[in-house]
Amino acid sequence: MTDVEEIFVSVDIETSGPIPGDYSLLSIGACSAYDPDNGFSCKVKPINENFQPEALEVTGLSMERLKIQGLDPEKAMKAFSTWLSTLAGSDGSVIFVGFNAPFDWSFINYYFHHFIGENPFGFTALDIKALYMGATGCSWGDTRSSKMAEVLKPTLIGTHDALQDARFQAEVFRRIRGELMEVSSHN
Repeated sequence: MTDVEEIFVSVDIETSGPIPGDYSLLSIGACSAYDPDNGFSCKVKPINENFQPEALEVTGLSMERLKIQGLDPEKAMKAFSTWLSTLAGSDGSVIFVGFNAPFDWSFINYYFHHFIGENPFGFTALDIKALYMGATGCSWGDTRSSKMAEVLKPTLIGTHDALQDARFQAEVFRRIRGELMEVSSHN
């Protein structure tokens, strides 16, 4: 057992394409998984001109607008890191929680290391899809958010707004841990 308090942080991002470096992180939304009103959100200036049209269509974000209105990536990551440190305090450890965490974490990890030299989350992330699969024994295909919502009945929905989606993910995460895992621990 450890004395370090684990603070689960639901993180969602929007990007201009599938991989960091070649494509840009455009928006970050995050919230404390157990205090979702405590959130962080920012838009980020693109690091290059690359984008996939379908990536922008789904978010409604504009590369041109973000070049003007987005935060410089270094400032965005410093602001995110500062917010995370307020959650962790002096004795806490922030745990990255994401829906399809490998995708979101890859951009967050790249941007933290590239622009400020370290990732406050360390080198790991907790994937909600994998947690759900483990808690229910379902197939990987049944870890889609629409399938999970049928079972978990969250009050929030995903909208492709990063902060709103982080709050939706936090609710799904809490329901898995509180309802599904509680039931399975009693069997």
